[in-house]
Amino acid sequence: MKVVEITSLTGRQHFFLDHEWMAEFGEQLPTYRPPLNVLAHFGDPSRSDPGRPEIVVRYLTPHSKWSIHSEYQENLHMLTLFRGGPVIWMSPADADKIGVADNDWIEAYNRNGVVACRAVVTHRMPEGTVYMYHTMDRHLNVPKTEVSGRHGGGDNSLTRLLIKPTHLIGGYAQFTYGFNYIGPTGNQRDEITVIRRRAQEVEF
Repeated sequence: MKVVEITSLTGRQHFFLDHEWMAEFGEQLPTYRPPLNVLAHFGDPSRSDPGRPEIVVRYLTPHSKWSIHSEYQENLHMLTLFRGGPVIWMSPADADKIGVADNDWIEAYNRNGVVACRAVVTHRMPEGTVYMYHTMDRHLNVPKTEVSGRHGGGDNSLTRLLIKPTHLIGGYAQFTYGFNYIGPTGNQRDEITVIRRRAQEVEF
């Protein structure tokens, strides 16, 4: 049985949001908003090192396939379910562009941070989009990066929260401020990042 907490003004679940800010933004009913064009606002984040092919991709961090909220990946049971360390899933077409084979060490970086991990090359990923599943702790199999010289972080190292004015309504039933996403959406799970193959000799 799933328990749903009802915090709306009516005490019922509903789609229509009766608030003047929501009306002003045209979001009184569920509305699709395309991802922010980060490249247009912040420019191309790639470093274009000579002889080092790189690709710019859309970086998504969905909830993890091999962990649960109360049990992270360094738990022995969880470690037996996949590769025992951080990975980024990518398409064969993207992998070919930068000379990456399945399980190679790669680095992903942007203006927010850097991640060092292994590549999962699979036909299940569309070209131009990569996954790094959410909640991977950075305590296990995380080498130092070539980009920064520090240990590469987890999925949140490449993301940051962008606050919308509607997230700040506050004091109005389900719009009351609460720490975490600062509102009802997880917009930090959609970023632009650069991926490149790194040296396969790693230092922890």
